[in-house]
Amino acid sequence: MTSISDLAMAPRRSAGRHRADPLAWLVRCLLAERARWSLWLPVGFGAGIALYFALPTEPPWWLGSAVVAALATAAIVLRRRVGVLLLLLACAVVAAGFGRAQLRTLEVAAPVLQKRLGPLRLTGLVETVEPRVHGYRLTLRAPAIPGLAPEMTPVRIRVALHGTLPPPQAGQTVRLRAVLQPPAEPAAPGAFDFARQAYFQRLGAVGYAYDGAEILADAAAPAAAGLWLHRLRQSVAARVLRALPGESGPVAAALMTGVRGAIPEDVMAAMRDSGLAHLLAISGLHMGLVAGLLFFALRAGMALLPGLALRRPIKKWAAFGAILGAFGYLLLTGGTVPTQRAFVMVSLVLLAVILDRRGLSLRLVAWAAAIVLALAPESLLSASFQMSFAAVIALIAGYEVIAERGRAALGERRYAVRCAAYLGGVAATSLIAGLATAPFALYHFNRIAWYGLLANLLAVPLTAFWIMPCALAAFALMPFGLEGLALAPMGWGIDLLLAVARGVAALPGAVSLLPAMPLYGLALVALGGLWLCLWRRAWRLGGLLPVALGLASIMLLQPPDVLATGDGRLLGLRGPDGELLLSTSRSKRFEAEVWQRRLGLDSPQTWREAAGGGNGLTCDPLGCLYRRRGQSVALVRDGRALIDDCAAASVVVSTEPIRRAQNCVGPRAVIDRFDLWRAGGHAVWLSREGVRVESVAQRRGRRPWVRRRGGRGSGDQ
Repeated sequence: MTSISDLAMAPRRSAGRHRADPLAWLVRCLLAERARWSLWLPVGFGAGIALYFALPTEPPWWLGSAVVAALATAAIVLRRRVGVLLLLLACAVVAAGFGRAQLRTLEVAAPVLQKRLGPLRLTGLVETVEPRVHGYRLTLRAPAIPGLAPEMTPVRIRVALHGTLPPPQAGQTVRLRAVLQPPAEPAAPGAFDFARQAYFQRLGAVGYAYDGAEILADAAAPAAAGLWLHRLRQSVAARVLRALPGESGPVAAALMTGVRGAIPEDVMAAMRDSGLAHLLAISGLHMGLVAGLLFFALRAGMALLPGLALRRPIKKWAAFGAILGAFGYLLLTGGTVPTQRAFVMVSLVLLAVILDRRGLSLRLVAWAAAIVLALAPESLLSASFQMSFAAVIALIAGYEVIAERGRAALGERRYAVRCAAYLGGVAATSLIAGLATAPFALYHFNRIAWYGLLANLLAVPLTAFWIMPCALAAFALMPFGLEGLALAPMGWGIDLLLAVARGVAALPGAVSLLPAMPLYGLALVALGGLWLCLWRRAWRLGGLLPVALGLASIMLLQPPDVLATGDGRLLGLRGPDGELLLSTSRSKRFEAEVWQRRLGLDSPQTWREAAGGGNGLTCDPLGCLYRRRGQSVALVRDGRALIDDCAAASVVVSTEPIRRAQNCVGPRAVIDRFDLWRAGGHAVWLSREGVRVESVAQRRGRRPWVRRRGGRGSGDQ
């Protein structure tokens, strides 16, 4: 039987013979890094999940499990061939991720509303209440919707309420008059798929209410309804907002409960443009500060009792208490993906203290990733998962290289030197985390904050030493009704934080908008970054090549020349200088913002403003004609223009239905109102060689979270 040690020795015995053999060199490097192989298990598991979500059609439910069973059987049969065994086990990990994603899809399957309903009166049990800038947003469980059979009724719906009326509480049954619609599809091919996210939240409809919610009944025991935690979160947020009525109140509520909906948009914009938006998401910084403060407070308190401190392991007791406190903070803040990852990592670090083991390491991150992906495979697709783990992996890998050198250099230096070292650590942390998360921010949000390092140098110490300790003190004082004593100084700290954010965001060139990175570019960056961080030997530097290729993919991307929403109410064109030209500025503003962001543009124009400006666009009362790269696009608003447009244009985009009798067969592509309804938004690329058309339905495929629509196909041209 061949062992791993035999394989490790074989390349050395024949080093001279294989020195010029790249395969032998690769095997030698792999075997030298065998202590790091386990770090790639979550990567393989995640690759299986990514493969599942990338499929255009839903595979048979048994496929993942069958492949895992087949590979396991083959591994048992071929267990004496170590190389083949390792390859089979690696493939089995990928198949396990694929199978877990399939199982999760089946677990959360629930009815989804198929069309717009309302206004109508509905009832439901309030599950969560989220304060918003201009009202509240309710999530209702087990709603009763007139006209819908129970088997067609969504498990959850979400409704926005406007105004200043006091909101209901979690656990109450309410009735309200509302309009409901299915969760929104992507605004363009490749854009964010809210409907897929809603599917995994079992959210089957969204909408808005015309007036306040009428309370029909109050749950006698919220705990019995499983809603006591939501009620507690709502109560904490309300007390924070009452104590801090200004713009610092919503930020404090976000840091203490994870509810960010009430933060004003200008505050969110300043935090994004300054590179400080991560401070509003409950992640490793917040969880680490809460657990660390609890650990040191508990240990210091027990150290004041000499009899206890000398006879009992108070350090381990403090670590256990900090785990419990961190778990409470996880529950209170809603348990988002970054919070889950941070809690798992903090708990493992504290568990290492209890067991007298080493704490922070990449193995700990691997365990955290495996747990999060096993519980919620869909989180792999979220910006929070990708950015959170990218930052942590890069930080730990970076500090693996410089930590020992830094400790030796510091030694017993004076306090001023150690303070300078702390600021240097904050700068290094911000720089490493910023570089690691920038490609993911670019893919999801299409922006880069250039002064994030400066902002974090000022904001992170402020958050660590002022804001979060005050938040922890406020939690401790709330049972006595004295939280205002801690919330007031917390508000002062938040005011300083917002001043830093606004000051940095106002600097010239603080933020750049760039076109959306293609998916293959993000995959190259992710794989290259993992290769760079997870290995230890010099060959890790090979990861820089895929990272560079992934970033360069932005320059190879050609944005679409024509865009249309699924209802035909908004059309967009790309001008000769890359500017976005919109058919109207009065409707579909969300879709327009998505197009604008994905194109990396700031201020679009309307057709009326742009027509006749040398940009190839001419309009009349029946529609517009757009010329670009030797192609002409007819944008039809009145059916009377179809005869001429179908005879002369390369592409016809009509917001009116085109009947067969109209015989529009001359253009290379025809998109009418029926196509938009069936296949959702469309994008058109023009070139001198031809025309390419892609629809939202084509990009999404036939998956459980995609609504089925009647008619011909999925919108293929």
